[in-house]
Amino acid sequence: MTQDRTPAPDAAPASPAPWRPSRTVAVILAGGTGTRLGLGIPKQLLKIAGKPIIEHTLAVFEAAPEIDEIIVLMAAGHVPDAERIVTNAGFRKVSKVIEGGDTRNDTTRIALDAVGEGDVNILFHDAVRPLVSARIVRECVNALWTYSAVDVAIPSADTIIQVDQDDCITGIPVRATLRRGQTPQAFRSGTIREAYRRAEGDPDFAATDDCGVVLRYLPGTPIKVIDGSDENIKVTHPVDVHLADKLFQLAAAQVPKLTDHRSYSEELTGRTIVVFGGSYGIGHDLTELARRYGAQVFPFSRSTTGTHVERAEDVAAALKTAFEATGRIDHVVVTAGILEKGALAEMDEETMERLLHVNFVGPVTIARQSLPYLQQTKGQLLLYTSSSYTRGRARYALYSATKAALVNLTQALADEWAEFGVRVNCVNPERTATPMRTKAFGEEPEHTLLSAEAVAQASLDVLISELTGQVIDVRRAPGEPVAAVPAQPGAHPSGLPTGVGA
Repeated sequence: MTQDRTPAPDAAPASPAPWRPSRTVAVILAGGTGTRLGLGIPKQLLKIAGKPIIEHTLAVFEAAPEIDEIIVLMAAGHVPDAERIVTNAGFRKVSKVIEGGDTRNDTTRIALDAVGEGDVNILFHDAVRPLVSARIVRECVNALWTYSAVDVAIPSADTIIQVDQDDCITGIPVRATLRRGQTPQAFRSGTIREAYRRAEGDPDFAATDDCGVVLRYLPGTPIKVIDGSDENIKVTHPVDVHLADKLFQLAAAQVPKLTDHRSYSEELTGRTIVVFGGSYGIGHDLTELARRYGAQVFPFSRSTTGTHVERAEDVAAALKTAFEATGRIDHVVVTAGILEKGALAEMDEETMERLLHVNFVGPVTIARQSLPYLQQTKGQLLLYTSSSYTRGRARYALYSATKAALVNLTQALADEWAEFGVRVNCVNPERTATPMRTKAFGEEPEHTLLSAEAVAQASLDVLISELTGQVIDVRRAPGEPVAAVPAQPGAHPSGLPTGVGA
């Protein structure tokens, strides 16, 4: 193998030997302490979308076929935390979790020592950029066949100004030539080693950016820039936590779909699904669809099986029935809910109690009773919210409040149950054609409503995915036909059915 030796700036260019790296190593830089976030733990350990930020980041490189090995440089005192995450997630490519240095210079040198000698592709990536895409990783690695240094950047949407010590403008660079740097930064090992070797002789050397080291100390080396993405944000400030969480939610809305009936059958045959609220609407359509794909589905509701979701004994009996019949429970789905309209000040105590118990106490009761079963199968609890969870609606304030509570419950349980390998997600369908909605709002133009079957299909996609802690938006595609709202033979005394899709 020929070690890459970048020539000095004044040296005559030579015909380089073809680049033949022995492997490609991703170095995940996780040395931050979370000071700017005001946390007591390093920011890379903060949980977003049900998982620590660093776990999301590692998952991208673990899944990338271009990456052979991953090395983690962790903040001092937190190596065991990172090792637990790696072990629990089953990341096979992570070869080392070691402590980073006090400075960026030290950390890069430690990483280079950990990589070892030989011709290697090295990608340095910030652990707190969890939304880096597979496309960016792939293009970085591919670019190293032609270039010995690669950066990732996006155009600047803002005008950049230069100021002096008095904060007065001294210049305004042309925006078209400016880019905002991201990571990963990728290098042929010989190039980055040589740049740091030369930098050692500079008493003023202080690296904040590895491409900057190459630019300064190997000025004759072209640094290829590939397109980053707006989503590839760095979680640095408190607002970034909220932005990253929302971006994960938007990404989750595009849950990968299988291509044909056979693929779904292969995934679902042999699985046991318990559906609370399986008589009408979304719950009914999910039950029928899953059965067609080979799953064993047990629907329960107040109208057909006498199951009251807010009663622990009813929920326990339902779960026991399914378990005794099949010996397992892989998924528990809670579509049961009621919608009571009216001003809060005018609502009677009985109505309020019924709404709160069915819409919130019920899911909480089901979650508690389901955990022992889901632990055995590493399964999933799937809840349902409503678009009203983001902003309470007049005349159904309690309904909106309970739906917001289910979102928080989803996120909290995904965190609590991660150690058990149990996933928790929440589907947020737009206005859906269900008996409950028709009773509450009357007839509506069909082209404005999502079909319950479409929500059921999206729900199955979530169940067979590896998502957790997500709120998955389901929206009607333009031109999508709407299923007719089925008539329900039974209804709640208030006129609104129970045990139906939200």
